Amino acid sequence: MTDRSATPASPAYRGVVLAMLLLVYTFNFLDRQILGILAGPIKAELGLSDTQLGALGGIAFALLYSTLAIPLALLADRTSRTWVITVSLAVWSGFTALCGLAGNFMQLFLCRIGVGVGEAGGVAPSYAVISDYFPAHQRARALSIYSLGIPLGSAGGVLLGGYIAQTVEWRTAFIVVGLLGLLIAPVFRLVVREPVRPVQASDAAPVSAVFGILAAKRSFWFLAVGAACSSMCGYGVAFWLPSLLMRSFGLDLMGAGQFLGGLLLIGGVAGVLLGGWLGDAMGGKDKAYYAWVPAISYVVGMPLFVVGVLSDSVGFAFALFLVPQALVYVWLGPVLTAVQHLVPAHMRASAAASFLLINNLVGLGLGSWFVGALSDALTPAYGIEALRYAIVAALGFYLLAGLFMALGGRALRKDWVAA
Repeated sequence: MTDRSATPASPAYRGVVLAMLLLVYTFNFLDRQILGILAGPIKAELGLSDTQLGALGGIAFALLYSTLAIPLALLADRTSRTWVITVSLAVWSGFTALCGLAGNFMQLFLCRIGVGVGEAGGVAPSYAVISDYFPAHQRARALSIYSLGIPLGSAGGVLLGGYIAQTVEWRTAFIVVGLLGLLIAPVFRLVVREPVRPVQASDAAPVSAVFGILAAKRSFWFLAVGAACSSMCGYGVAFWLPSLLMRSFGLDLMGAGQFLGGLLLIGGVAGVLLGGWLGDAMGGKDKAYYAWVPAISYVVGMPLFVVGVLSDSVGFAFALFLVPQALVYVWLGPVLTAVQHLVPAHMRASAAASFLLINNLVGLGLGSWFVGALSDALTPAYGIEALRYAIVAALGFYLLAGLFMALGGRALRKDWVAA
């Protein structure tokens, strides 16, 4: 139920809420992405192929993560968004810890499904909480700060996971990060109040009504398909880049973790913040820029990624990756804000979940599997360098993402719902 005793939040408390949501989202991505840095030792101990590893990083996680997000978002819209986030954090953290006990591919696959089930209830309700706490002219920046959880959590996963796996073992890495998440869950619930809503939670619209509104808007499809193409490449590259650094650049686990951690903390954080600032600044003048800013970023960043992947120098690759790593994160603030403004305020969590269903089922579900399967297919011809060329092929999805985002700009002007 909505907290009727809640009062409009002060700017200071809004900052506290945003910080807590960011912390939870950081663990969301830490638990989600830690598998990438641990892929090498897991593959060696369990005897897995690249295709199987790609399935663990993709469809095992995304299948229920994507589909359960909608009913859990509807539950959040109708009851308590903060309680749904709290329980979700506890569930995905528990299953992350259980990954450290897996003895074969199927056990690890089932644990990753469990992580996905938990994380299904974390993101969409958080978007809605932020949109309820922050006024329209601040939402792109607030959502971009929240989205810092992606580079921060991903960096934490590769740094902490790589360090623990190299100094102790990969199983301990899963157990440690899972238990940390379980400790944060009750703290989050005690600190974050349910926000005041424009309508009573019990009046939330059925998901069919929400999706019906979205499906009738061309901008929704352009944004959703564009984001799915971006995520297919982004998740695929993020999962396999640690393995590429170890196979083709000669780094060890800790070296790969430091490379990626630095890349994400510098490039990723800068890109997310830049996207939020550009979204509010340019989108405030013309709503089309909420889609056009990401479109330009994808097209500019993709060629730099290709050159970096094909290089032979670790230092040169790092320098080349910094700019495109920032540019491919620019979309988060503007696009997530735009999706929140395609429906009335009381439908926001369900709208976000509908968007995430398409984005994650395609992008997260297929990205790492596609690169892994292509790497296996290219191995007879290219040997250890097969993964390098599989990643180059996957980078073409950024160009498709740019095309769809560019097409979505004009439609946003007509489809925007002010709130």
